[in-house]
Amino acid sequence: MTLHVSRASLQDWALVREWCAEEGWNPGAADAGAFFAQDPEGFFVGRIDGEPVSAISVVNYSDAYSFLGFYLVRPELRGLGHGLATWRTALAHAGDRTVGLDGVPAQQDNYRRSGFAPAYRTARYVGEVPPPERPVADVVAAERVDPAELAAYDSACHPADRPRFLAPWLSTPGHRALVRRTDGRISGYGVVRPAESEARIGPLFADTPADASALLDALATEARAFGSPHVAVDMPESNPAAAPLALSRGLTPTFETARMYTGPIRRIAQERVFGVTTLELG
Repeated sequence: MTLHVSRASLQDWALVREWCAEEGWNPGAADAGAFFAQDPEGFFVGRIDGEPVSAISVVNYSDAYSFLGFYLVRPELRGLGHGLATWRTALAHAGDRTVGLDGVPAQQDNYRRSGFAPAYRTARYVGEVPPPERPVADVVAAERVDPAELAAYDSACHPADRPRFLAPWLSTPGHRALVRRTDGRISGYGVVRPAESEARIGPLFADTPADASALLDALATEARAFGSPHVAVDMPESNPAAAPLALSRGLTPTFETARMYTGPIRRIAQERVFGVTTLELG
């Protein structure tokens, strides 16, 4: 029963995605390429006799910030210390960076003991957004926007710049990225992508509730076009306008997590964050 933890390959992560689906996490259909583009050294698998039994990611975004996700142990091998061993090996990859994670309630006490402090709660809202009565105005495909302008908007809403992640996230086949423009400038953007069950929306960043509403309607329309009438979006309570938007569109909360950090992060425009990008990479 000796556990050996080593860095995972993109091919290894196909199995980890299956584990996520079994846990009911509704993983995206083609997320891994963008995840590994950000930090290919940040993914780990624990093996016993060569068979994968545990996983975790600790993805470095900058010299100051990292994000932990995909913390999993096969159900039949839980409670034997394999998760903690995998955790300790992977967390060393972050060095002295502040580390963030989105933790389910059952694990939050464990994360506190490891030095993580809660910042805010996030709830996943799921449902079918009614089709808009008229075409959504001032929303265009992301490829029609200056990439540098879009990257700057994204950076204002995230604890670190992430160009290596953002480029493939916007362009992965199946991902639909839309931008809201107001008076010739970006006033919001979002991405919708196919997933195991409901289509996942993330991020959903916008200057105002009106911008976020227009983007949510447009992204849900894109989801219906690729066969997913239901959508899921993870909305943080740090933006008090997020939940009312979801409820106004008939979405209902299903489960919650807590965003937790080991230290300080740079200031972000929390009032623009109506939906986090992913619970796996922040």
